[in-house]
Amino acid sequence: MAEYKPSDIEVRWQAYWQDNKTFKTTDDTSKPKYYVLDMFPYPSAAGLHVGHPEGYTATDIIARYKRMKGFNVLHPMGWDAFGLPAERAAMREGEHPANLTAQFVDNFRGQIQRLGFSYDWDREINTTDPKYYKWTQWIFTKLYERGLAYQAEVPVNWCPAQGTVLANEEVADGVYIETGDPVYRRNMLQWMLRIPEYAERLIQDLDDLDWPESIKEMQRYWIGRSEGAEVDFQIQGTDRKIRVYTTRADTLFGCTYMVLAPEHPLVQEITTDAQRDAVNAYIETTSRKSDLERTDLNKDKTGVWTGAYVINPANEQPIPVYISDYVLVSYGTGAVMAVPAHDQRDWDFATKFDLPIVEVIEGGDIQKQAFTGEKGRFINSGFLDGMTMTEAIPAMIDWLEERGIGTRRVNYRLRDWLFSRQRYWGEPFPILHKDDGSIRVLEVDELPVTLPWIDEYRPTEDGEPPLARNVEWVNTVDPKTGKPARRETNTMPQWAGSCWYYLRYIDPHNDEAFVDPEKEKYWMPVDLYVGGAEHAVLHLLYARFWHKVLYDCGLVSTKEPFQKLYNQGMILAYSYQDERNKYYHPSEIDLSKKPPVVKATGVEVSEQIEKMSKSKFNVVNPDDIVNEYGADALRLYEMYMGPLDQVKPWQTDGVRGMHRFLGRVYRLIIGEDGNLHERIQKDATASDEIIQIAHKTTKRVTEDIDSMHFNTAIAAMIEFVNALYKEPAVPNDIAERLTLLISPFAPHLGEELWRALGHQESLAYAPWPAFDEKLLVAQKITIAVQVMGKTRGTIDISPDMDKDAIIELAKNVDNVARQIEGKNIVKTIYVPGKIVNLIAK
Repeated sequence: MAEYKPSDIEVRWQAYWQDNKTFKTTDDTSKPKYYVLDMFPYPSAAGLHVGHPEGYTATDIIARYKRMKGFNVLHPMGWDAFGLPAERAAMREGEHPANLTAQFVDNFRGQIQRLGFSYDWDREINTTDPKYYKWTQWIFTKLYERGLAYQAEVPVNWCPAQGTVLANEEVADGVYIETGDPVYRRNMLQWMLRIPEYAERLIQDLDDLDWPESIKEMQRYWIGRSEGAEVDFQIQGTDRKIRVYTTRADTLFGCTYMVLAPEHPLVQEITTDAQRDAVNAYIETTSRKSDLERTDLNKDKTGVWTGAYVINPANEQPIPVYISDYVLVSYGTGAVMAVPAHDQRDWDFATKFDLPIVEVIEGGDIQKQAFTGEKGRFINSGFLDGMTMTEAIPAMIDWLEERGIGTRRVNYRLRDWLFSRQRYWGEPFPILHKDDGSIRVLEVDELPVTLPWIDEYRPTEDGEPPLARNVEWVNTVDPKTGKPARRETNTMPQWAGSCWYYLRYIDPHNDEAFVDPEKEKYWMPVDLYVGGAEHAVLHLLYARFWHKVLYDCGLVSTKEPFQKLYNQGMILAYSYQDERNKYYHPSEIDLSKKPPVVKATGVEVSEQIEKMSKSKFNVVNPDDIVNEYGADALRLYEMYMGPLDQVKPWQTDGVRGMHRFLGRVYRLIIGEDGNLHERIQKDATASDEIIQIAHKTTKRVTEDIDSMHFNTAIAAMIEFVNALYKEPAVPNDIAERLTLLISPFAPHLGEELWRALGHQESLAYAPWPAFDEKLLVAQKITIAVQVMGKTRGTIDISPDMDKDAIIELAKNVDNVARQIEGKNIVKTIYVPGKIVNLIAK
């Protein structure tokens, strides 16, 4: 029996592809293009686990299939390699981030290449390469030129131990979630980007994209468009006013108090001496919380009265002004008019602090909870009484505008993007600070501003970012004026390099432009973008924003970067944990016991399916799987586990099963001597049944690849192989068809079989097999013939045979003829394609 040895086959074909640059992409505009893109990985010390190749395998199947369909395919890979993780690793290891990153990239590249993905490695990019981030810096200058980049003092999450600003998502309960280090809110001078200026377009252009609706909704929610009004409340006893933004101006008569964000600039001014200590203490407590914690709807409502009052403009009644952490200075105006009868959050706050609750829309029981329904007539609302909500909202806004105390406004939850970090391992800003306080943005011929080498990555003793440690680099001379200047010591966030990398793949070696306009026009937009749903909001939103700015600059030809988006599901793994929350390696567990126990102690453990993590000992290394079963088996299993977009548990037994299947395919075509198996015969005639199965399988696999239903495509090929094993001889063209169908999924085996079938060239560009719709219908059908309901024989019919001919054929079956001899046929029952039943008396 021929032995399937993927370790030999795969190494040989990977070397062939590399030596012959099989997947090198040319800018051949005579062909239709197809740009298929993976969300490029962050190379870490941990390397890949088996969850990473899932999306990469899916895009590789598509890329290989599209090449065979005649498309010019762009399928690149690179590295999103700047960022805090490498900097922290450098601190732990005592190694420079540049050296560590290079090691991590080499490891990731080697792991990926072992899996046989058809990337054009000549287009590989790395966000830490000065030739790459030169153009990241240049795009920043375009943002600055258009007034979209500026510096401002803003509240940030500051972690003294890490010496940097953290994103809201990195903070919980006042600490950095990865280390437990305390985090504080403080004002710092930061670079900001005016992304809200594109908010409306970012919402509207979603309609033209082939994205999952759930992802579109997440983007819309994050942008948070709302229509409402800004309303001025006069501070009692002064001529000063506090402005609020509300989507429910119609409920103004029910406003019984106001809440300011603790950071609101008027808090200190309006706070009375009697309340100052309490207010300051509350502000200090709030400084330890992230925005996500503060806006959690389920958290207990807290707050402090400032001692001040404002006048409700609807009824001229004084109402108290509180501060509370659930109001953010970054949203709206940082002030909220509270209507506790009709907002549950306000009702909870009013109930806790014993504040008035005034019903203005009938229909609820406000003693128990807020009435938030939209139906009901207005009451206790002066000129609005008797109106519905749809009538009351415009009426109230008209009333406010007529008196000059309110204005219609469209507002967005999306705030200016904080774009600087107090870190070392990131892109330097292309900025010079002059002695007179002004700044100069560098021109393209002055770029890149290269990141200098430093040995200490923490902030300086006086709180300056790490780059300030390199005094010679910071203190420079402006070449345009010859005068002293100081470089910017903040760096860009990791998001910067990933905002435009898909464009650089198009023209990665261009030193004169970030992308050639003609090449960009040919390749854009990305036809298929595949990655994890964890990037559903921020990366996609930021990339879309930068792309729209480049579009407005006339530098790209499309309004959107990614036409079709697909999120693959996560692959989870089993973990084992005792009641003390201690995790164990699977090798330490006796799985024959129910529940499982620790082999050494007999302690029972719970078996859980969780996200892969080194701390939970459930990470599965793809190298180990490839070593034992081969890359093709790993690829095939990950696609066969279930629908690509679903969460699935890893089962190594499943890889073993795919390895066995690939072995069957190999032995179907390859004989014991390593040459073509004797069953594969050029002059053999395929049975009608095999021809039909071959064309059905081709149709199924083609349609399933197009719809990314890879698991059902594999199932169809398994059935095809089973059918071929029943044939005494398999025609050469049928074996070639099977080889081509399986090749995008198991490309190493595909190449090996293609060579055995007599082809000297790679099958990478061989035409994809066609199917004939006429051959999908069976050439003959075998049906049962019954007499008085009992089966007496069978007949073979063609699908287009008419009923009368079928009945006549049925009467002539030997056993049937004997049963009806001398009798009259009083009734015939024909179930198309199944039975003929003759009723005889």
